[in-house]
Amino acid sequence: MNSLTTPSEFDVEFRNVTKQYGVVTAVSDINLTLERGAFVALLGPSGCGKTTCLRMIGGFEQPTTGELLIAGQNMRGVPPYRRPVNMVFQHYALFPHFDVETNIAYGLRQIRPRLDNAEITRRVGEALEMVHLGQYGKRRIHELSGGQQQRVALARAIVNKPRVLLLDEPLAALDKKLRTAMQMELQNLHRELGITFLLVTHDQEEALSMSDKVCVMNAGRIVQYAAPQDVYDNPANIFVADFVGKTNRIDAVVDTADGRTGFARLENGVVLPVTKSSGLVSGKSVISIRPEAIRLKAVNGTGGLRGQVTHRIFLGQSVEYSISVPGIGGILVYADRAGGGPADIFEPGAEVELGIDPAAPHVFQA
Repeated sequence: MNSLTTPSEFDVEFRNVTKQYGVVTAVSDINLTLERGAFVALLGPSGCGKTTCLRMIGGFEQPTTGELLIAGQNMRGVPPYRRPVNMVFQHYALFPHFDVETNIAYGLRQIRPRLDNAEITRRVGEALEMVHLGQYGKRRIHELSGGQQQRVALARAIVNKPRVLLLDEPLAALDKKLRTAMQMELQNLHRELGITFLLVTHDQEEALSMSDKVCVMNAGRIVQYAAPQDVYDNPANIFVADFVGKTNRIDAVVDTADGRTGFARLENGVVLPVTKSSGLVSGKSVISIRPEAIRLKAVNGTGGLRGQVTHRIFLGQSVEYSISVPGIGGILVYADRAGGGPADIFEPGAEVELGIDPAAPHVFQA
């Protein structure tokens, strides 16, 4: 282990890391830094490399090339049990023949030099209180609900006071209501502990709602690393726009003179004005428009983008429409019901106009 002369401001650093399994490249030349105390989500489809990154941090895999540092120290050859990290697995990996206290204390009993029993009892009690299971210490694992088992796994992971907590899709096995509750529990726990959390998930809602930063991965590479709002509002490319949230993809030809304002001619001949702060390029493009950025109104005249409502799905606070637009196909629109807007008006079969603000489309070169 190579110590640095000064403490690092980063708890985790990937420096040009590549991981190969034979001829398969799971992670390709990535550079990533996790600031101390951050809550970062690794987000991407199956096979994108996010779990491989997690396993390299945990010490279960070694980089083929490049360097991985934790708290400023090179982890090359350092086994998992000597790293200042702990992991919460998707299926918890609890010992069914132990009670809750014994499960949580297991890691503490492996520490050398040994901790005395009073110290172990104190730490286990603190961890149980932190996850709101103070009265459950003597319960067997099979006597707990899924959410309670999840909390036990969290308590076991934090009782050693790790520098970094690794979360491998820890909420995947929970139902939606319990998953939402556990998301808030994890956020509270992160604030209380002040340690770095790294969450691996393919659930975009989970990543956006819980983390300080989102690292979107695809095909073994990092395609965007930014705050959740930036990832959603300013996707780096069409993959991010497609994967994070829902979007409408429309082929177009863009014409611009100054790189900031221009016109996009759609395949059905309709021309939309578009504006970007910079980087608008003339030529064949793909336009991404979020469903909530489109306004519906009754047909008034013959101009603009028009279509017919094919489906109307009531979602309570909003309504989801599917609009068939000639020459383009289906367009998804979300209408907020706040204020009693047109979400309560349009029925399947209705002819509508689609209003799109010039700043709403994200324009990517084809």
